[in-house]
Amino acid sequence: IIQLIVSVSNLVNHDPDVQDKLKVVFMEDYNVSLAEIIIPAAEISEQISVAGKEASGTGNMKFMMNGALTVGTLDGANVEMHEVLGDENMFLFGLKTEEVKEMRDIGYNPFNLYARDPNLHRVLDQISNGFRDGVRYDDLVQQLLLGVNGSPADQYMLLADFASYCAAERKMTETYADRQKWNQMSLHNIARSGIFAADRSIADYAETIWHVPYKK
Repeated sequence: IIQLIVSVSNLVNHDPDVQDKLKVVFMEDYNVSLAEIIIPAAEISEQISVAGKEASGTGNMKFMMNGALTVGTLDGANVEMHEVLGDENMFLFGLKTEEVKEMRDIGYNPFNLYARDPNLHRVLDQISNGFRDGVRYDDLVQQLLLGVNGSPADQYMLLADFASYCAAERKMTETYADRQKWNQMSLHNIARSGIFAADRSIADYAETIWHVPYKK
């Protein structure tokens, strides 16, 4: 997956149409020092784990506190953020936790999605064939569509959320063109992030879990 990111960056960063406007960079040693630079500068935070995996955490909230808008599923910390932001101040997409379970129960077949969605078909074929550096990624596509070595196909249900993710990206792009609306949403994110302050969290722990006195 890291190699795929590097392959995509090689393509995008050498494209004459966008190379002076867009870069793909893999942070190979992401740490607090880098986060202190990246998070305040970010305008978008993508938290895209499938609902129910609880793979998104407090990093989302740090982006929110610094005014970045979230493109994400209703998973992990996104759920708490959604409670204070509402649909109108985030770009939500994807299955909900109960929908993920229902789809698994009836039998999830990602190959059917690949067969009937031309955009998804094109994306996966491109990944399989590789990019300008000549590296192919047949194994990743095989894992997504059919599974390998006994593991289920697309166990994180990436393909199930693909169309919805694309729609959220389009909505985000359209909103970004309206600077007043974008800035208002950003300010809402900053203003409503106070509930995630450490003082409030510790007070909740002290009162409901530890049952110890604390300074209000």
